[in-house]
Parts: sequence; structure tokens; C-alpha cells
Amino acid sequence: MSLTALFVDFDAYFASAEQHMQPCLRGVPVGVAPILAETSCCIAASYEAKAHGIKTGTRVSDARVLCPDIRIVEAQPAKYVELHHQLVAAVESCIHVEAVLSIDEMWCWLPYNLREPETVKKIGRNIKRAIHDQVSPWINGSVGAAPNKWLAKMASKMRKPDGLLIINHDDLPEILYDLELRDMHGVGRGMELRLHAHGIHDVRTLCNATRQQLHTAWGGIEGDRLWFQLRGKEVPEAATMRRSIGHSHVLPPEKRHPDGALPVLHKLTQKAAQRLRSHGMLTRSYYLSLSYLRGGKWKDEIMLEATDDSLVLARAAGHLWKQRPHHAEHLLKVSMVLGRLAHTGNYTPPLFSEGASPSQKSEKKLHDLNTSMDKLVQKFGRQSIYLG
Repeated sequence: MSLTALFVDFDAYFASAEQHMQPCLRGVPVGVAPILAETSCCIAASYEAKAHGIKTGTRVSDARVLCPDIRIVEAQPAKYVELHHQLVAAVESCIHVEAVLSIDEMWCWLPYNLREPETVKKIGRNIKRAIHDQVSPWINGSVGAAPNKWLAKMASKMRKPDGLLIINHDDLPEILYDLELRDMHGVGRGMELRLHAHGIHDVRTLCNATRQQLHTAWGGIEGDRLWFQLRGKEVPEAATMRRSIGHSHVLPPEKRHPDGALPVLHKLTQKAAQRLRSHGMLTRSYYLSLSYLRGGKWKDEIMLEATDDSLVLARAAGHLWKQRPHHAEHLLKVSMVLGRLAHTGNYTPPLFSEGASPSQKSEKKLHDLNTSMDKLVQKFGRQSIYLG
């Protein structure tokens, strides 16, 4: 089977971006946190920090114990996105980017005339040189190529950092044997336990399992898909349906009083509403979860008539906020989720709505308001405008 997919994975992207933007951070352990608080966690760590055992999810206070010299910096999402677009352009200068999968991952389909291993290696080296010359020498991309996209993603992770690996069909499955089960894309902690329960304790056993064994272990067709992918076969993408959109925030000390936490909740709600509209979807439920500083949690949910309106969602957030117990208690974390999603084109409104429905003129005004705010946010950033 010929090589069909090339995958690019940027190493420790947020931390590398900070080292690119701040020369004083180059060559030193760096942890990136959403907020500068000891109770927060690292959402990225430089390779200098990873050498001390710090990884994504490590609590900031624990990171300081593991590495007293670590530099903790606050995340700058808008700048990471701007840098991401430059990186996409750099890769595009070498080969067409088929799809961007996340801020630090993308894949490219290999045309029929560019599938010889030496040609693919040359493309990989050109991508690395373009990243270095056009964007930054402090950001590395690991490149993997294989007979299918799943294996190409695995290849990009197997030689980090700054790796270049091609998995040919003749290399399978032996090239995967040294990996841990959790290294396999799609195998998380829960899936690892399920595999153990089915007698699969290492990658060698996983690769040699029958299609029926994997189907049973996964409890469905995903096991069949993996069986084919492990053998280098291309498997059509499974259609997915986004089920929820949500955000959470660990509050810094100055925001833990209820008067400081409520505006944070509203900002999270508006951010989720903007994402909802960008996906062309409506939500029919609003879920709120609060963690108290002295321990304990509270959660509740409210059902809605399908909407994507920021004002409606802001009212839902305010309604649930008033229902919370212990009104004077300080909070540690606020989380919200928009659930029961439906695509705008697939939704049929109820024939008899409860209560007085707004006029078409009012609905158009609200739609225009949301659209205008979304355009301003897209152009000037999330902090440019939001509901008061």
C-alpha cells in the first residue's frame, strides 16, 4: 500500500509559542497556565519542563515543586491563533493542507505522484525548513507519513520532538510494538481498562487481535475501524455530531467572591454562544456547575426552546445563578455547558410555543446584534465586546 497521508504535529505548541515571543524564556523550563494562580494547571509545558516530569494537567503549585526554576506564564490564545495561521501558510508553501484538526495539528493528502518514500521525506524536510525560515526557529513540527491518516498521526508522535518518521506498509505492525497502549490514538484511560478486561495488555497483543475481538472490546464499529487502520487500510471518516459546547474557569483569588464570579460566568456563556453560532447550531439546555472554595459542588440544568441568542443564554445563566445554595460562599470554579444541540437547518420550531413569542422584527434585531458582535470579536478578539 502506498503512502497517502502526511501529518504535522507542533511540539509543545503553546510553550514553544511563548519561547518564540519572549526571548527570555528560551532554553528554560516554561509552563503555560490559563491564569496566574497556584491552583491553576499547566495547559502546556516546554521540553525543558517536561524533563522534570511536568506535563499537561500538572497543577502549578506541583510544577514549582518538581522544578523550582520553572517560569509560569499566562496563556495568550489570540496570539497563538495568529501564529497558527502563519504555520499553516508555511506548510501550505510545501504541500496543500487538507484539513486543520486543531491549533497544533494538521494533515495533508499525498497526491499520487508524490508518494515515493524519498519524495515524502523531502516534503517533510521542506516543511521543517519552511517553519524555521518563515515563522520561527523556536517552533518545531514533528512530521509523520503513512498509508492512512491514523497511522500518519501515530508516526508524527513517535519521534518527538522535531521528528520525521515514515511508516511503510512493510513496517507494520512491528514498528508499533514498543508503544504503550495509552500512546495509541483513541485509547484513553477508560479504554485501556476495557482492553485489559479483554486480555489486551500491550500493543503487540492489540495489533494481533482479531477484528471481532476489537469490535467486542470497543463495543461497536470503532473496534473494526481500528483493526483496519492498524493494517494500513484507509477507513472513511465517521460522521460525528457535536453534542455539547462548554467552558470552565478556575477562579483567581480576586474573582472568588460571588460578585466577581458572576461576570466570569457570563463571559464563558457568551464565548460558548459565539462558538454555537459559528457551528450553525442551536442549544436546548443550559447546564451550570459550581465548585465552592471550602469544598462541595452544586449543579443544575434548565431546558430551553432551541436558541443561539446570547441574551437568552445570559438570562438562563442568571436564573440558575440565583438558584444556587450558599449565596455568600466564595467559589473556586465555574463551569457551563450548552447541551441538546441541533443544527439550525434540521430544527423544526414547536407549533405552539409557551408564553408570548417575540415579534419577527424583534427576532431580526437580536439576530443582527449577535451577528455584529460575532464579527467584531472575530476581527478584534474576544475582549473587544461582550454583553454588560
